Amino acid sequence: MVLTAVPPWLPSLATPPGVYTPQADTFFLARALRRERLMPGMDVLDLGTGNGMLAVYAAQHGVHVTATDITWRAVLTARLNALWAGQSLDVRLGDLLSPVRGQKFDLVVSNPPYVPTPDPHRHTPGAEGARVKGGEAWNAGHDGRAVLDRICEEVPQALRRGGVLLMAQSALSGTEATLRRLSAAGMRATVSDRMGTPFGPVLQSRLAWLRGRDLVSPHEELEELVIIRAQQA
Repeated sequence: MVLTAVPPWLPSLATPPGVYTPQADTFFLARALRRERLMPGMDVLDLGTGNGMLAVYAAQHGVHVTATDITWRAVLTARLNALWAGQSLDVRLGDLLSPVRGQKFDLVVSNPPYVPTPDPHRHTPGAEGARVKGGEAWNAGHDGRAVLDRICEEVPQALRRGGVLLMAQSALSGTEATLRRLSAAGMRATVSDRMGTPFGPVLQSRLAWLRGRDLVSPHEELEELVIIRAQQA
């Protein structure tokens, strides 16, 4: 299964240059969000909101949505898109959970940077909207976990009892490592969905390096994306 077109039930929003354009991983995560029971009055957090697509979709169900992003361009884009869609969002500037310290949520959704990069010093510090900073669209450190590990550490403390984390990532950045970290934090963590998608330009450009690290087999043609679903005890 490969998701390339915007599903008709997602809002169609503007994405200016410099803001991450929703694509296969975004739509994949949106499907997982759609399966959750979004009830009016819930508090939802969208980490690295980008153009605000997931946040606006959640707000359409009557939940209270807070969204964060590390770039002003993404924050302003999400605010304008919410206004255009007739939805109310609380969009804040900052890195991951920094703008919401001390708050608790029923659901946290995130599509963070997760692609390993040959240069361990090249990674984007925040989540989805930060992917485009300086053209570093996907980079997440040498093992792809520069942001994933922070989310695994910080999100459990921001969830109410029974709260859920939904997160997209590539198997290249260690699915089992994510599950172990979330389990160690007291969460019930599982892979709720998987899909294969053709290697994009970024992965194509570093296939030799990825194969040299045995992250991609010589005949492998698809990247596996997974949805991590973790629930607070």
